[in-house]
Amino acid sequence: MLGETSRKNPRISHVSVSTGDSCSDFGSSSHFANYTVHVPPTPDNNPGPLHIALQDIDTGSPYKDEDLDQTELRISEEEDALLYKISQPLTRVVKISPIIIALYRILIFVRIVALCLFLTWRVSHANEKAIWLWGLSVVCEIWFAFSWLIDQIPRLYPVNHATDTEALKARFESPHPNNPTGKSDLPGIDVFVSTADAEKEPPLVTANTILSILSVDYPVEKLSCYLSDDGGSLLTFEAMAEAASFAKTWVPFCRKHKVEPRNPESYFGLKKDPYKGKVRHDFVRERRYVKRGYEEFKVRINALPHSIRRRSDAFNSKEEVKALEKWKNWKVKVEEDQVKEPRPAIVAPKATWMSDGTHWPGTWNVPCQNHSRGDHASIIQVLLNPPEDEPEKGRGGEECALDFEGVDIRLPMFVYVSREKRPGYDHNKKAGAMNALVRASAIMSNGPFILNLDCDHYVYNSIAFRDGICFMMDQDGDRVCYVQFPQRFEGIDPSDRYANKNTVFFDINLRALDGIQGPMYVGTGCLFRRTALYGFDPPDVPVETEPSGCCGCCFPQQKKRTPATVDSQPAYYVDVEEEDQFDLNLIRKQFGSSSMLVSSVKVAEFQGKPLAMGHSSIRGRPPGSLTCGREPLDALAVSEAVNVISCWYEDKTEWGISVGWVYGSVTEDVVTGFRMHEKGWRSFYCVTEPDAFRGSAPINLTDRLHQVLRWATGSVEIFFSRNNAILAGRKLKFLQRISYLNVGIYPFTSVFILTYCFLPPLSLFSGQFVVDSLKPTFLVYLLTISLSLCGLAVLEVKWSGISLEEWWRNEQFWLIGGTSAHLVAVLQGILKVIAGIEISFTLTSKSSGDDDDDEFADLYLFKWTSLMILPLTIIILNIVAILFAFCRTVFSDNPQWSNLVGGTFFAVWVLVHMYPFAKGLMGRRGRTPTIVYVWSGLIAICFSLLYVTIKNSELNGGSFQLT
Repeated sequence: MLGETSRKNPRISHVSVSTGDSCSDFGSSSHFANYTVHVPPTPDNNPGPLHIALQDIDTGSPYKDEDLDQTELRISEEEDALLYKISQPLTRVVKISPIIIALYRILIFVRIVALCLFLTWRVSHANEKAIWLWGLSVVCEIWFAFSWLIDQIPRLYPVNHATDTEALKARFESPHPNNPTGKSDLPGIDVFVSTADAEKEPPLVTANTILSILSVDYPVEKLSCYLSDDGGSLLTFEAMAEAASFAKTWVPFCRKHKVEPRNPESYFGLKKDPYKGKVRHDFVRERRYVKRGYEEFKVRINALPHSIRRRSDAFNSKEEVKALEKWKNWKVKVEEDQVKEPRPAIVAPKATWMSDGTHWPGTWNVPCQNHSRGDHASIIQVLLNPPEDEPEKGRGGEECALDFEGVDIRLPMFVYVSREKRPGYDHNKKAGAMNALVRASAIMSNGPFILNLDCDHYVYNSIAFRDGICFMMDQDGDRVCYVQFPQRFEGIDPSDRYANKNTVFFDINLRALDGIQGPMYVGTGCLFRRTALYGFDPPDVPVETEPSGCCGCCFPQQKKRTPATVDSQPAYYVDVEEEDQFDLNLIRKQFGSSSMLVSSVKVAEFQGKPLAMGHSSIRGRPPGSLTCGREPLDALAVSEAVNVISCWYEDKTEWGISVGWVYGSVTEDVVTGFRMHEKGWRSFYCVTEPDAFRGSAPINLTDRLHQVLRWATGSVEIFFSRNNAILAGRKLKFLQRISYLNVGIYPFTSVFILTYCFLPPLSLFSGQFVVDSLKPTFLVYLLTISLSLCGLAVLEVKWSGISLEEWWRNEQFWLIGGTSAHLVAVLQGILKVIAGIEISFTLTSKSSGDDDDDEFADLYLFKWTSLMILPLTIIILNIVAILFAFCRTVFSDNPQWSNLVGGTFFAVWVLVHMYPFAKGLMGRRGRTPTIVYVWSGLIAICFSLLYVTIKNSELNGGSFQLT
């Protein structure tokens, strides 16, 4: 009966073909094919495959069997075109020029050989005159060769991936037999935005980020946004309420006119012509109206601190009057009745009040018990309710300031969350806040995918979410744990003095890792699979009949996989072994006592599966399974969400250990991604045009050094923890392991960088050099190593797309950071391991400098920090040493010009790398810091004493020598 119904009115979710050639799809030379039609489950039938023999299909052969039953099901040209359209891959590999890659690998090999020969020569040719100088230099050079090797080897297989959002739309949002109305079948996405301090992270910046998220090009009913306010600030809460109100104007405006970017501050600040390419006659008028509304919105946001303070003062004054009257009544009552009652407080607490006349349950402006940053209740407020399942069209006409007729005016759900904090509980900083959001969102919306953004990183490309979903929904997409987008920054000085763009890391290192097991997680702009965050293993891969190469990635070969038989089970069949992962008793031990949270796990796992495409995956879900609307949000769900963000909920669970963001490290992002790769998950790197997200970066030298210090400290913690890549399991590929190992090792290079930077002045002061003399062999090796490095830089610039200046800025800051922040990070990390001293960091301020007319005011602002002492000392010593050695050689009876040239060359090498640091010390013209004058005076005194000493030696008839 099922077969007869399907023949009359087939509801085909996918048609897969099997022929004599198992490696061919719709391109076999066979004239007859067998099709498996997968019918989605309905109340009238059971899910399962329906095998239909189709023998009257023209595959390009002029011969047909005239005796075939003409009543068999035929596939029309339109259906065939539709099947072809929805079966297109969602991602593809864009190959880099094979010539460039071949040259790149050859040059790496040449440099490795040159380094080995050079180090062998250096070890066998000691400088007996200065054995200490030779020994220090050789040890440093061996370490530099090792650190370069583990940094360079993972770059052997760079790839570029491209997405096809049109194919995604055709597969999930176009009418077809399983979805006649073309309703979206895309999975849901929960977006997490984190903030912790309303003073250092201005609410206006956060509000713009939220507005850019709410207006993205993604099905409204499938999108939810959560803001984590770890500071529990009323200022942030009311700013988000204002943003939710303004979104009712901004989001429909963006949809109607398709403006980019959808961050109001960035959009209205564009320097290009905003009217270019806009053909609607009402665009100019509506843009002016919305811009005026945004200016008023900014005024309200900026006035919130004063409004909250004035409101709180007014309510507190009333409370003080009430307290005083209560005290007077008590005093009279005691005097008359002689009744001993507790004495009421005369002074009421300085509370922070909400606009409805109630106490703010979070942090007060004047902190007190139960209302401070580390001691306050859980807060969840739904600022925008979940939208209806069907589009809601706006109104139009002359009476409306904005004509939204025909425009969907629904808004995604927007929720403010501030987790509970109490004394005595470790709140685990950002990782703890993210895990609280994971639990709350699982109960309220349970999107199978999670995108996390910092509060200053906004959506620059409105279709970026679709680009990320392409990787998750493509063939074998259920093995993808996350999709990392590159970080792009605004407000950086044109020369990028301190390598804030970090393009070498984002466009070289991560792009190269994309060819192995995937990029690392870098803390923001990352789309996660929820079940991967939950700590589950990836689905089993088909059995490999041959090894895939040495270490799985060094010499990759084509993998031969055992083909799956799609006739044997439904395309969305879930194996019993997979079901074992979801044993409820086990999950409760891992996830906690919330039954709603536990039950959401299996739902998220199912909704995150790619569609069952027959030939691509037997683990998929049936097409059309996500077209139904989600259940409405009720008070019970919100109450349970408040429960799971309480401070005690994680006790005796696996949260922060094997579930969610990992605790115990300053760089929780790298560790979290490492744990997923260790389980065998795959990640992808998604570079879009235009950029997916943009944010801000600290352009001030001091702020930049503190940022690098935080990263390096986290790396040292990783090295001394169980998350060291050496201890990882077998599922972590060899080159991926090397890359993670480099993350933990690179701060230790600072010890050798510092030593090497002091070698030139020591050489110049002593009159010796690291070698006996500048022999041709030494110069040839040095030239070969230097030229090979330059060649690698040129080729990396070619295949990565960065500029040579950006590569050079990274090299300069490598030395600046190595002599300052990295060295301190090593000391802090060792102290934490040995003495258990905890390390705390302050948030980097997102606000601008004091000069509002100059967007680069922070660049010139000088803020002293102890991290500057060593680099400043290195600069001064190298300058003094060059002058000292030059004067001594000129006035010497037996000048050693080769030692002078060698020592001066290396000293200049150090100074050239230190140039951005020295320029940063000078600040803006006319604003030279006092400390620079002090150091300059000390240098001048040193020169004077040096000159006097040399002159006295000459007058006494001798030569000046350093003893």
